[in-house]
Amino acid sequence: MTVRTSLALSAVLLALAPTVLAQGKNKPAAPTANKKLFCWEEKGQRVCSDALPADVVNAARDEISATSGLRTGGVARAMSEEERAQAAITAQQKMIDDAASEMRRRTDAAMLMSYRSEDELRRVFNERTAIVDNNVRTARYNAVSLREGLVSLLQTAGDQELAGRPIRADMSATIHQRHAELLRTRRLQQSFEAQRAQLDVEIADILQRYRNMKGITAEAAEEAATPAMPPARN
Repeated sequence: MTVRTSLALSAVLLALAPTVLAQGKNKPAAPTANKKLFCWEEKGQRVCSDALPADVVNAARDEISATSGLRTGGVARAMSEEERAQAAITAQQKMIDDAASEMRRRTDAAMLMSYRSEDELRRVFNERTAIVDNNVRTARYNAVSLREGLVSLLQTAGDQELAGRPIRADMSATIHQRHAELLRTRRLQQSFEAQRAQLDVEIADILQRYRNMKGITAEAAEEAATPAMPPARN
């Protein structure tokens, strides 16, 4: 006999009790140790039954012991075809990303271990830092020069307007061109400055990993980086 109700679990158990007692009068009671109730959401209400209808086989549900009333397990909602396809793509992408990360880790480890000392590694960093610093200085210089030239053109155009003379078409075009060049140069300057800041972070991270691989403590690294003081003269 199937009992299906949207009442609380306790009401379901009370509803089943008379049936069990009635059956006990006619024949020995069947073991109920493994008897389960299934509970799921249907139209916003909690529904429980001792049998699972076919139309809710793919729905999320809880499994509850009919004897103790305690939750013994559950089944998540079955995914749709689109969800399964997306899950497979996500899992595949994770495998690719993990493999790439592991390859980078091994490559970095091999690269770092090829340097005999931290000073040798720092020389490589100094070369990269010098290149980026030069890019930053050049962009800043160009931005200042373009701004000064644009200010001069704007002052000349303003003087002409105050004198009642129209601004020539070629001067107006030059002003617009210089302004566009200044904006591009400033964006380039900001990009170089961001690269420089990121380079500091990258260098610090690589140095720390190098020290960990070589077993160099922070104190030893600081001591090695501090130049020795010449002996005091008497």
